[in-house]
Amino acid sequence: MSPSPAVDAVDNAHPVTADHGAEVAASPTEAPPPRAKRRLPVRIFHAWQLYVLLTPSLIYLFVFKYWPMYGAQIAFRDYNPVDGFFWSPWVGLDHFVTFVNSFQFERLVANTLTINTVGLLVAFPVPIILALIVNQLPSERFKRFTQTVLYAPSFISVVVVVGMIHLLFSPSSGMVNHAISLLGGDPIYFMGSPEWFRPLYIGSDIWQNAGFSMIIYLAALTAIDPSLHEAARMDGANRFQRIRHIDIPGILPVITILFILAVGNIFNLGFEKVYLMQTDLNLPTSEVINTYVYKTGLQNAQFSYSAAIGLFNSVLNLLLLLTFNWVAKKANQSSLW
Repeated sequence: MSPSPAVDAVDNAHPVTADHGAEVAASPTEAPPPRAKRRLPVRIFHAWQLYVLLTPSLIYLFVFKYWPMYGAQIAFRDYNPVDGFFWSPWVGLDHFVTFVNSFQFERLVANTLTINTVGLLVAFPVPIILALIVNQLPSERFKRFTQTVLYAPSFISVVVVVGMIHLLFSPSSGMVNHAISLLGGDPIYFMGSPEWFRPLYIGSDIWQNAGFSMIIYLAALTAIDPSLHEAARMDGANRFQRIRHIDIPGILPVITILFILAVGNIFNLGFEKVYLMQTDLNLPTSEVINTYVYKTGLQNAQFSYSAAIGLFNSVLNLLLLLTFNWVAKKANQSSLW
């Protein structure tokens, strides 16, 4: 008996494969293109709200960070205000050669490197140690109080800190010299002694900024899985063993990143604090590259020469940053990129 016309119509409308019985689509639709292959205007149109939020930051970076970089060309020109940036005479690397051959080059580089290197070796471990200690405090109330006390100096301005240093170490009315006199010693003019400038600068810097860095390490410590400490306690590990084998490895990526950033700024000594602590008597150790650029460029109006020194300083920082970032990558440690 032959199949009815209705069955033939159904079979023709819905063909079935003989092997799997799966329906075959008559006209399959094409898959949409991958998101990565879409054109940039299309992606911007679909996420325009995010780009609107991003626009103020991009404008800020362009206006205050990238646009002023065109002025760096005066380091290669004999700049004068009449001819402007583009028409001043081109001198090439003459200003850089003059600075390297100047009698102050070795003193400026040595002072900058000494203060920053000693400060890095002495000050960098302090917030790590403070974070490890505060993290082990049993009382939450006492822990918050300790964090506040250590973090509070970060809110004090540099001008106030330098004023406190002058008051504390004054040879006539300073508390430190009063204590030295009570112990039978002679008052010391700390701010006028070149050998005391570096200890005062580094010590006050530790007091002011160690608490801020400590907060960063404490945040990294809170990300460590508490079950690791519980398992270590069950295995009989004491507090120092848990710090050594759990806490320090847990914050090692943060330590590496901050160390790379610190090394990348080793030639950028804080200008404000150094300049405020300078006196005519401690210049042999307090004159650094940043203060010399200020005095040469703004006070003596040698704009091209000071721009060349500043550019030289920035290039050295960039090279150090790239070098230590490369070393961290080769050592399989965390890196900036």
